[in-house]
Amino acid sequence: MNTNENNKFLPVAVIVAGLFIAGAVVWNGQNPAAPSDGTAQAPKVNVKDVKIDGDPFIGRADAPITIISWSDFQCPYCKKFEFETLPGIIENYVDTGKVKVVFMDFTFLGSDSIDAALYNRSVWKLYPEQYFAWRTAMFTAQDDEGDQGFGDAASIDKLNTAISGIDAEKVSADVKANTNAYQKEVNADKAEAQ
Repeated sequence: MNTNENNKFLPVAVIVAGLFIAGAVVWNGQNPAAPSDGTAQAPKVNVKDVKIDGDPFIGRADAPITIISWSDFQCPYCKKFEFETLPGIIENYVDTGKVKVVFMDFTFLGSDSIDAALYNRSVWKLYPEQYFAWRTAMFTAQDDEGDQGFGDAASIDKLNTAISGIDAEKVSADVKANTNAYQKEVNADKAEAQ
């Protein structure tokens, strides 16, 4: 092949290669590959479809932005969020009326997690004004992950006696009377997160 033929062939080859690459990129974007480990891709979820009615929250009920926080009162990472990240969100966004934070239950660390979630529902229902102080006290009292001591009904009842404005006996009676209803709400929260 002579040099003139190579000079004519090179631009054509570059254009063909470019079209091939562009076509591959477009085709791949329309047909994303399945994960290599064989797991299915997570479905797309619109956060506006998450049902938050009745869940505890802080901030203005009509705030233009809603942040949803799923947590477990036995989870050390949830505790870290509560004490290291949430205060900045409250100061910069909740206190200014821009955001409300909705707290949803995601129980996964044993029976103490479930007990705490049931009490969470009751305190919100009976004492919404004291709810955030109660929530903070719950995370402050958290011990090792899982069923290690704090978080069962007896320890939460004891904690509730120390929180101003909360009648521990009334909360305990409410949890006993509404366990099934509260458990359904806790299960619904967890299902929303999955």
